[in-house]
Amino acid sequence: MKTLIKSQKGRKKLDFLIALALILALLAISPAAASVSSVQFSFSPDTVHASAQIYTKTLEVLGLEVTLASNESFDPLKDIGQNIDIVYLLAGVGAAILLGFIYTRLIRGDNEFIADLRKTLNSLKVRKIKGNKEAVQDVSVPKKVVQEEVNAKQLKLYIAVPVLCIAIAELLIFFGKIEIAVYVHIAVLFGLSVSNIFLKDPKVHKIHMPLMLLPVLRLVNLSMPVFSNMTLYTFILYYTPLAIPVAAIIINQRNSLEELGITKKHLLAYMVLAVPLSFLLGLGEYLTIRPGYLIPDLSFKNILMLTIIMVFFVGLIEELIFRSILQTRLEQALSMPEALLITSFLFGLMHSGYGTYYEMLYTGFVGLVIGLIFYKTKSLPFIAVLHGFVNVFLFGILPLHLIGWSWL
Repeated sequence: MKTLIKSQKGRKKLDFLIALALILALLAISPAAASVSSVQFSFSPDTVHASAQIYTKTLEVLGLEVTLASNESFDPLKDIGQNIDIVYLLAGVGAAILLGFIYTRLIRGDNEFIADLRKTLNSLKVRKIKGNKEAVQDVSVPKKVVQEEVNAKQLKLYIAVPVLCIAIAELLIFFGKIEIAVYVHIAVLFGLSVSNIFLKDPKVHKIHMPLMLLPVLRLVNLSMPVFSNMTLYTFILYYTPLAIPVAAIIINQRNSLEELGITKKHLLAYMVLAVPLSFLLGLGEYLTIRPGYLIPDLSFKNILMLTIIMVFFVGLIEELIFRSILQTRLEQALSMPEALLITSFLFGLMHSGYGTYYEMLYTGFVGLVIGLIFYKTKSLPFIAVLHGFVNVFLFGILPLHLIGWSWL
């Protein structure tokens, strides 16, 4: 894989994939992408999910009626709305092309364009503050000095700002302000994408990259119900696109297998331990939100399909994002307790779609437990299976097995 990236052809392919991911992220919630007056959207008893409410609100924000059929009526503002959709579409494509152009310059080592732009901006900034010729000379401070100053004084700020913005967006979703939350997530994604232009600290770059995955995850999550009903297989549509930017970040940052937690150490013991531990965590979450079931019965086939999807799609992708990449980079830049708190905080907030504050608190606690396990074991298979089986118990075994148990 590394040999492929080093070649010019391989770099072009990676550039294309990243530009494509950016386009999808920026345009996923575009009204123009779903310009219909009515969409069929219903939940059968076998596919009821705790976060169904947020999807209905999303459709309403996008101007879609959640009905089985609708009669079109004359609307004098329809043409204006369509024009706004076209402008939004073109703006998203233009932004994606701009980001793709900047990224290609960075990955190919052609930094003359970036250096000139940074020097010009710094020069204008210094002139504005000091207003004399000596200030212009300050731009030529040795790079090592600037690097140390950034690392010492601004690293936490560069981490706190995007984390705070993501938290605000998720809280807006929690309070039903989905339209505003979508724009905040897009702004965070755009800001993190261009941070490499202005920031020189590689530690910041390595943290901003995994943070970009959270807005992408949410935007894909909000847009997907426009195209399909909520079923077990919808999770495949959620998490498969995320594999592309996750792989790109791992390749770009040259994460080692040890950092990612890909190891066979104590594998059998960890697999055995993951099942009872996931049952306890899943039972606690079930008693917290009481979700419906995603499979019609507890047949071997249904349990197998639920397990495959929850372990290899949901558990693996989320644990790669939150623990293998983000928590690892935060540990290197800050400290273990700070990294653990930040990732657990974000993990809990990303469950704002359930609409209950105690679900966010509980999933934040689960994130803390999984984060501690990963810190102690450095085993991605362990936490991926643990996370996956929590969902297997939560959305399959417990709702079907405990149905009718009124005392719970």
